[in-house]
Formats: sequence, structure tokens, C-alpha cells
Amino acid sequence: MGLFKKIGNALKKTKDALNRKLDALLSHGEVDDDLFDELTDILISCDIGVKTSMEIAEELREESHKRKIRKAEDVRVLLKEILENLLTSAPQVEIEYPAIITIIGVNGVGKTTTIGKMAQYFKDQKKSVTLVAGDTFRAAASSQLAEWAERTKTRIIKHAEGADAGAVVFDGIASAKAAGTDVLLVDTAGRLHTKTNLMAELKKIEKIIEREYPQAHKYNFIVLDATTGQNALSQISAFAEYAKIDGIVLTKLDGTAKGGVVIAIEREYNLPVVFVGTGEKVEDLEKFNAKEFVEELL
Repeated sequence: MGLFKKIGNALKKTKDALNRKLDALLSHGEVDDDLFDELTDILISCDIGVKTSMEIAEELREESHKRKIRKAEDVRVLLKEILENLLTSAPQVEIEYPAIITIIGVNGVGKTTTIGKMAQYFKDQKKSVTLVAGDTFRAAASSQLAEWAERTKTRIIKHAEGADAGAVVFDGIASAKAAGTDVLLVDTAGRLHTKTNLMAELKKIEKIIEREYPQAHKYNFIVLDATTGQNALSQISAFAEYAKIDGIVLTKLDGTAKGGVVIAIEREYNLPVVFVGTGEKVEDLEKFNAKEFVEELL
């Protein structure tokens, strides 16, 4: 299945909900202030967020007046253009090698599964991959990651449960340098902002990575669950206090009608969505493409 088809299938719930409402609104044919007010409500209902939805609707209103748009259907074309511009304005992430990608996020968002899928993604790109089981806090986290390592035929560095996460990362880096590994995927403990000890651990891991492998290209990706919609935004704020976030991995896009959260993330935080989960299989992780996303959404 091609990427375009996968993104389309994953967005089905979101685009069905959005286009059903848009079709009803635009079928009236009249471009007036009421149309833009109703459009704002439609965007909010797809979890684009109140602030972002109002800004998009206002830009749409201004551009429609400037271009003297009279047909309601032309508003859809303009909306697509505005959303594409918005999504491509965030700084894009092009991964360079050797790469150390640290995966952060709260428990339950699909972090371990995402790491397994990322391992498969990079292996499909003909890159060598090593997993680092840096989540030594949650019971069975290392064994779950080990299952993904076996499933994807990937090397894994792990210590006993309760071990120092920094020590595991240290050993993972030493192993990656010795083997000339292209991509080191570092799992970390799922944490909330209330777990200050775990947040401090993130900083420690970051220091070890910088000290032990300064020449590697370093990325911090936060994993967010698309089904939580706007709640995902508060997780970005909490983690950004303790770690530099380079990009988003959005999971469970196929299970929600809240896919509009992608737009809210990029507008409010100027952070790129790097990967999206498009299903449950190991290969169901795709590099995010803004143009294709908007094309499928509308």
C-alpha cells in the first residue's frame, strides 16, 4: 500500500467528520460572515483548537475578501492552501547519521510500539539500528522493548529493572560507536510533570549523550496519542520545560476523528510532526508529509 493510501486510511474518521460538515456548510453557496463563523466551529470540532481555528477562519475571511471569492466551494480550495502553508512553515526535520533519537512521552501513548516501528522504518531505509532500554522505571518496559527488538531483528542494550538509566544509555552509546551504528533509538521512562525525579533524569541522559557522542546528530521526539486531541498539547508544554523537543511522533491517527490536532501542534508550538502511526502493523509508521496530509484531509 502506498504512503498516500495509508495516510488517507488513517485519516478516514477525521476527514469523514470534517468533510460531512464542510459539504453541508458550503452547499448553501453564499460567502458571508456567518459562513466563516460556522467554519470556525467545524474546525474546533476536529480538535484543531479554539485559538488556531479562529486564526485560520480569520485568515480565510481576509483572503476571501482580497480575492473577491464569491463561490462557497472556492473557500474549500483556499482553506486547503492556507493549511498547507501553515503545516509547511514549521521547521522540518531531516535526520542525519549517525543519529541518536531519544523518545520521550507519558505512559500509554504507544511509546514502546513506536520505537519498534521506528526500528523497522530505519531498517527499511537500509540503516543499522540499536535500541537502548532506558526505561528502567516501569516494570517490564525492557522486556517489552526486547520483544520488539526480536520482532524487528534489531540489537538491544538493556540492564536489569531498576538500573540507572544513564548507565544504560552510556553502554548503548559505547556499543553504537563500536559497531558504527547509524541510528540509536533511546527509550525513556514515561513521565508526567509531577515526576520531577524522572524529568531530571531526562537532563542527565541528555548530558551523557552530548558528552559521550558529541559528533552524533541528536533528536528528541515526543510521542503523542492522537486520540487525546487537545490534551496532547499540554504534554508538549510540560516536557518542553525539561528537554528540547525537535519533533512529534503522532500515534493512533487511524483510531480517531481528532486528526486536526496535527494542525494545532504545528501552529501553536512551531514543531514538526515527523512520523505518524497509520495502523497496528510494524510497518504502519510513515514519515509525515504536510501536502499529502492536507490533500487527504480535504
